[in-house]
Amino acid sequence: MGSVLHSFWGRLAAASAFTALAVTLVACGGSDDGNHAGESRVASLKLIGTASIPTGTLFEGVEFGGISGLDQATDGSFWAISDDRGGERGTPRFYNLSIDYAGTGPVTVKINRQTYMQREDGSSFPAAARTVDPEAIRLAPNGNLYWSSEGNWGSTAATLFQPFVREMTTAGKFVREFKTPAIYNYVDNTTTGGRSNKLFEALTVAPDGTVFVANEDALIQDGPITTLQAGSVVRVTALDPATGSAKAQYAYQLPKIPVDAPAGAPFGPDNGLSDILAIGNKKFIAVERAFASGIGNTIRLVLTEITDGTTNVTSMASLTGAATYTPMSRKLLLEMPINYQGVKLDNIEAITWGKTLPNGHRTIVLAADNNFTVTTQANQFIVFEVIPD
Repeated sequence: MGSVLHSFWGRLAAASAFTALAVTLVACGGSDDGNHAGESRVASLKLIGTASIPTGTLFEGVEFGGISGLDQATDGSFWAISDDRGGERGTPRFYNLSIDYAGTGPVTVKINRQTYMQREDGSSFPAAARTVDPEAIRLAPNGNLYWSSEGNWGSTAATLFQPFVREMTTAGKFVREFKTPAIYNYVDNTTTGGRSNKLFEALTVAPDGTVFVANEDALIQDGPITTLQAGSVVRVTALDPATGSAKAQYAYQLPKIPVDAPAGAPFGPDNGLSDILAIGNKKFIAVERAFASGIGNTIRLVLTEITDGTTNVTSMASLTGAATYTPMSRKLLLEMPINYQGVKLDNIEAITWGKTLPNGHRTIVLAADNNFTVTTQANQFIVFEVIPD
């Protein structure tokens, strides 16, 4: 196995820390009652730096890219999953990366190895057919990995593959599939069920082991997707790791699209929930990723919480029309415009805790899906220092 190393200084603004709304982040891996235990006050996020692996980079003969999920491993390295569905650049796969940095840049990213996800029968997913759409990856408490797929919408049985959340070993071996609510499943892509390419984008594990998964944009029965005029609503489902079944479900409101695409753009703008990071048993950082063709990406990091007043919407067939419910709370933590502190943002789809710096401050790492687009995108990684009070 080889290794590939790329690094560059993003335009760092070490002195220009973003002063965010003072929020509470909970230390990863500790006990938490959702309100008090293990809390750390966080006043702001400070940009440390960025790194990028150019689109087209080959690792062991396969193009690296499509990074849609990222999580730190127990040894300090990172697990990263590609959204290559098969029929694009190769066999659906995930990677182990080293992401190194200090309190000030540079940031370096090294590809250590790649591994194919396996199906129940032990075979890899096809390299030349779209049978899976990997979007997120998280470390399980037992050392295995959880991962999600948006599936693939198709009008025939041979081309339709439902979304899922699965557990695998770090060697890619299938362990089990969670019983996700059928409300997410593809039905006809028109009147009800999941929308094509709008499903299990976000995945996280709470300190108590609960697995949370969410769709990227509204299910058909829950109303329209985001527009320039109005937002939408997605469902965040809590999965019990002991039973593999859903134990609760909550609504998260997405805001309207912040930036329009110019006239004549090949496709319209959008806004979606691209990932969530548990910072407590019921507290999260949500990544909202908006894209306008020909303009770029706007990224929001949002503090969201399942409070005592948040409605469990499990029994609600629809979240539109006469539906009455209280969604998860939402507070803006950090808004990153198209050019943020000299860094042009790419298609950010992943968030994870990074290492702890020598000064005791924690870090957060974001990663972008380059869509395997050579001319305009790269495999971008952005690192922030978490500044206490």
